[in-house]
Amino acid sequence: MPVLGHTQYGKAEVRVVRLFRDTDPHGIADHNVSVALSGDFADTHLSGDNSRVLTTDAIKNTVNAFAKEHGDAARTPEMFGLVLARHFTELPQVARARVNLETYPWRRLDAGGVPHPHAFARDGSHVRTTTVTRTADDAEWVVSGIRGLTVLKTTDSEFHGFLTERYTTLAPTDDRVMATEVTAQWWHGTLPDDPDAAHVAVLDALTSAFAGHHSLALQQTLFAMGSAALTAVPGIGEIRLSLPNKHHFLVDLSPFGLDNPGEVFHADDRPYGLIEATVRRDDTPDPGDAFDPGQGW
Repeated sequence: MPVLGHTQYGKAEVRVVRLFRDTDPHGIADHNVSVALSGDFADTHLSGDNSRVLTTDAIKNTVNAFAKEHGDAARTPEMFGLVLARHFTELPQVARARVNLETYPWRRLDAGGVPHPHAFARDGSHVRTTTVTRTADDAEWVVSGIRGLTVLKTTDSEFHGFLTERYTTLAPTDDRVMATEVTAQWWHGTLPDDPDAAHVAVLDALTSAFAGHHSLALQQTLFAMGSAALTAVPGIGEIRLSLPNKHHFLVDLSPFGLDNPGEVFHADDRPYGLIEATVRRDDTPDPGDAFDPGQGW
């Protein structure tokens, strides 16, 4: 006999752009918000009784209204996610609210060498991600992150001494191009007072570690990057990193009578190696539902 398992529902990808005109220079926050609610909603599946269902249209309207009513919170995705999650878990039928945000950075334009007070350009280097989860018993988890940050170093990367067997064809190297597209998620054991500053600090730590680390394997560089993030922001309990190899293969130019001493490469997007790991403090508590399969990477 069929039985109902876990359910959740909500509104996905509510795109809200909040301008801050009350200060000079102006500010901008650009969020893509998805909300998922779970709890006592079995009747709508089993009998069509919708009396406990908050409409997804109301969820969308709440996101937009809160961008106005909670303007200070809307400046940062972590705080905006928290006020939304706290609101939705006030409904007695909601056992858990999860708010996912993608935040698109903008940078201020210059005019005559001076930052313009109200002109911006989209910064396409990465997308800032945030997931806030709250339960009806007031447990909260805030997970910040980035995705789509492509980084490359032209040297200081080796890969050798690996296992060889019948199907191994890769040649060892002591000098290679190393490139990856960083996806990172870090769980705040303690939410910082200034989430924006913490985000910048983690981003700087990740990129500085990538640049400055002499790599014997992407796995080793991943651990160095994660360790640097934990050092930069003490309130982070753990960070998860997903680093796909963005392979660059040296092009054979010998048919044309040309030497190619590590100058001309072919960038190949697949298949690719995929390196993933968690770096956590040895004394950090288990984050529990912060990284459950509903969110995972």
